[in-house]
Amino acid sequence: MAFILATALLVTACDQRTNTQAPPATDASAGAGFPEGAPYVLKGTQVWTVPDPVSGRDYEVFVSLPASYEAEPQRRYPVLYVTDADYAFPILRQIARRVNLDGPVLEDFILVGLSYAKGEGGAASRSRDYTPIPCRPESRCALAHGGGAAYQAYLKDEVLPFIEDRFRADPDARVLMGHSYGGLLGAQILFTDPTLFRSYVLGSPSFWFGQRHITAMEADYARTHTDLPAEVFMYIGAFETSGSTPRHASRYDMVGDMRAMEQVLKSREYPSLSVRSTVLSDEDHLTVAPAGFTRALLAILPAAP
Repeated sequence: MAFILATALLVTACDQRTNTQAPPATDASAGAGFPEGAPYVLKGTQVWTVPDPVSGRDYEVFVSLPASYEAEPQRRYPVLYVTDADYAFPILRQIARRVNLDGPVLEDFILVGLSYAKGEGGAASRSRDYTPIPCRPESRCALAHGGGAAYQAYLKDEVLPFIEDRFRADPDARVLMGHSYGGLLGAQILFTDPTLFRSYVLGSPSFWFGQRHITAMEADYARTHTDLPAEVFMYIGAFETSGSTPRHASRYDMVGDMRAMEQVLKSREYPSLSVRSTVLSDEDHLTVAPAGFTRALLAILPAAP
């Protein structure tokens, strides 16, 4: 199922950690202070622990500042918050830098990675924190689900103030990007507290979860609101639907779910809502993220003309 594929994608690469400090040398011959075989460090990044006082859990957030940050001390920057940081943060950081090699294509932004609760595996942390309701008994889920509202409150009350107190972040230019369950979390926030972020990137969103519970959340919002002030960009792989090859999805039509959500949102005719999507050819749930990240950055954070 899509969740299992997402777990494999996002957890197998989860042991990388970023830090601004180099590991201490253990060999006098190491010269510059880096022993042979030392762990790789993603230079120019920071790791902060941001506790959740409600749950008692400690979460890590990763931070990467743009190259212009020190040279332009009066400037405030948009902030891109991305879920599943252990996987997504280093990829997004490198994509943003490479795309701008020949000149500004993307706007400079602060990148913040939202990692998992300390002491937990990625699968357990994201299954609980990124889903809006518990699993039904007949689903026989091995992991706890349904903590999305509590995690959303943690982001609002702890993470966003933490970042905006320490860095020159523009609170009116927050972007949330999530893939799979992370995209589901983004949709949950969109339909319950849309102004928390300016823009939402919903990548391969798991709209299937809980018998498409997210569609009920969207309908609840529509019944009591006449506007949805947000920019939404969705991406998905063309293989994320039923088909005859091993790369096709075996259980859920995620392409159809995304297209249906886009159609419903456009039908609401909210004056302040922008919705765009793309289906990326020759991509499946495991391969689509890097290409989707690139398309999303170009759509949501383009450089000024």
